[in-house]
Amino acid sequence: MPQTAIQQVISQIESVLLGKPLQVRLAMTCILAKGHLLIEDLPGMGKTSLSHALAQSLGLSYQRIQFTSDMLPADILGVSIFNKEQSQFVFHPGPIFKQMVLADEINRASPKTQSALLEAMAEQQITVDGITHALPKPFFVIATQNPTDQSGTFLLPESQLDRFMMRVSIGYPTPDSELAMLRGQPLGTDLQSVIQCVDLVTLTKAQEQVAQISASDALLQYILALVNDSREQAEIYGLSPRATKALLHAAKAWAFLEGRRYIVPEDVQAVFPSVAEHRIRHSSQLQGETMSDKILSRINPIR
Repeated sequence: MPQTAIQQVISQIESVLLGKPLQVRLAMTCILAKGHLLIEDLPGMGKTSLSHALAQSLGLSYQRIQFTSDMLPADILGVSIFNKEQSQFVFHPGPIFKQMVLADEINRASPKTQSALLEAMAEQQITVDGITHALPKPFFVIATQNPTDQSGTFLLPESQLDRFMMRVSIGYPTPDSELAMLRGQPLGTDLQSVIQCVDLVTLTKAQEQVAQISASDALLQYILALVNDSREQAEIYGLSPRATKALLHAAKAWAFLEGRRYIVPEDVQAVFPSVAEHRIRHSSQLQGETMSDKILSRINPIR
């Protein structure tokens, strides 16, 4: 059963990232909903470990790209080099040609380099020198982002943020876990010990089952009410139609993890902050960290 295998993936990743079951569950929700994930937190919180454990557990080809201020789009996408023997340009694929790509510290790269991911994330293809190249399937981008008030960071534009279905923040470890770390005790499973729990066929079946989960008209009206409420607030930028679809797909994936074939309002409420907060910006350009909770408190589901 795909659901049993997915639960094994979650349990294994939780053994790597101790004390963060919600973050692991949200990350898996994003993958099942065929979305891209943004992890925003301070350096050293386990962002890279989470992405690497996901790739190994799901058996996906994996590539980490360290973003820097001097990186160029060609460093990500690839480049065409002239071949004298063939008398033509030959395309050499860049590191983006993997099933799961970790864009590490994405906001340390210039906006020009950040934009190189837009077509890849939206259409699962890239265009170099006028020639379109398909990316592997499935294709997921997990990007990590340092807080924007840190030095050497570039603010991600709204068009880039909207490509990410969900955003999660890992946060500090518990005091007990950090004390154990200082004592030299192992905090969890080493990444080298992470094994593949599912194959590509099982993952695809799980994603197909997620897509088939039903949503009543009342539930759809609840989603629209949440989205419309965000658009009526003068101090923030409202959620886009892409966000509306992302909220529905994420809620379906959460329901799948709960073992249901239909969505209930609690599924929407569980994923709404992760889907909405990085898309909501105050007019003063501050992140809308608490706006999702305010919207949820104002809108009651239709029972």
